[in-house]
Amino acid sequence: MHTTNLAEAIAAAPSAVELLRNAQAAPFTFPVAAEFSNWRSEQHAWRESCVLFDQSHHMTDLFIEGPDAIRLLSELGVNNFSRYTPGKGKQFVAVNHDGYLIGDGILFYLAEGSLDLVGHATAINWVQYNAGHGGYDVRVERDENSAVRAGGPPKLFRYELQGPAAGQIMEKLTGQPLPEVKFFNMTRFCFAGLEVRALRHGMAGQPGFEMFGPWEHGERVREAILDAGLDFGLVPAGALAYSTSNLESGWVPTPLPAIFTGPELEDYRRWLPAAAGSLGGSYNSQDITDYYLTPHDLGYSRHVAFDHDFIGRDALQRHQQDSARTKVTLVWNPDDIAHAIRGLFTHTPKAKYLQLPKARYALYQVDAVLSGGELVGSSLDCGYIANESAFVSLATINPEHSEPGTELTVLWGEQPNSRKPQVEPHEQVEIRATVALAPYVDFARTSYRAQAPA
Repeated sequence: MHTTNLAEAIAAAPSAVELLRNAQAAPFTFPVAAEFSNWRSEQHAWRESCVLFDQSHHMTDLFIEGPDAIRLLSELGVNNFSRYTPGKGKQFVAVNHDGYLIGDGILFYLAEGSLDLVGHATAINWVQYNAGHGGYDVRVERDENSAVRAGGPPKLFRYELQGPAAGQIMEKLTGQPLPEVKFFNMTRFCFAGLEVRALRHGMAGQPGFEMFGPWEHGERVREAILDAGLDFGLVPAGALAYSTSNLESGWVPTPLPAIFTGPELEDYRRWLPAAAGSLGGSYNSQDITDYYLTPHDLGYSRHVAFDHDFIGRDALQRHQQDSARTKVTLVWNPDDIAHAIRGLFTHTPKAKYLQLPKARYALYQVDAVLSGGELVGSSLDCGYIANESAFVSLATINPEHSEPGTELTVLWGEQPNSRKPQVEPHEQVEIRATVALAPYVDFARTSYRAQAPA
């Protein structure tokens, strides 16, 4: 049955869960090299020297302008906007009317009345919809990621320079001492005859800057950065290494958005396209709300401010009083990983393929986490960290099981197998996992927000 929007697609499917679990979209390869050298060395470089990421293609930009821009964001976001001024960044977090997460993204306050929300489409869709339906005096311009954009290049280039040598490279580039820039604040650099804006930020929890500017300046900027980094061990890093950087910093890229239920969101679902992403993993409930998470479940409590009215405020306040889940890192048992991979070389039943370095195979990856056979949480993103010689996942679990060192089990693979193109016939396997802190890397957990990249 042909459907034109998400509401119709849900109505035509057995359930929202079945719609997502059997989504037929094939994976898209963004126009960024998978590897420039090899993903192991590129992972090591952001810890030992420096890497250059190209973030120009995989994220969507929503440019918001007008006198009501901050009011719009404040009435949708859980964040405190009272001291938010031009030149600052913010991790924007939005919830639905029941206090469950819709999505998050990075907000750039470019100038008075002018902002750019960058990230996956979940939060951007919600803001764009409300900008057009909520009576706000704002204008929005959307620049899709390169998987969706109808044609032409992105509006902006976006590069991230990250690692211990990032500050030295910027000083060589600009010929100036590195300015003191607080975490999630912006600055401007001048080099190669151009002015480049930058946010003090880092995907892998290492010192660095996220630089952006007009697309037509991008190649000139990139070449200048690479030339300046020759003496400091700068390594261009590809899409494979980049995809794992969040495992070190502890950020969950795409939790399932809580948009598939509730009468308040019916018009929104009719506004959204029918394709809503894919759901994968061993967590298998037919109630889509069982997949919903609160900001507290993902460690976003520090972003929540109840000093203003926003959609979902009262419900989220009630969630805060409940026993929320705790975000942790799960370190998967190497013997169990080896056993799962060994099946590739035998004629015995095979486990779901564990691709390296990132093993997730759906936009929304949700695997069951067990203790003594009982469900205690969900594993949301998984892959290999060469810097730690460890295969890990980011998970949200019941607090009583969150003590580091606790032994749990991740159920890997689907039962029954879904019809997604990414899923081959396989059998589920249990993989032991040990609870660790999130972020897993000590520097990302304790230091990187406090230190300038010097």
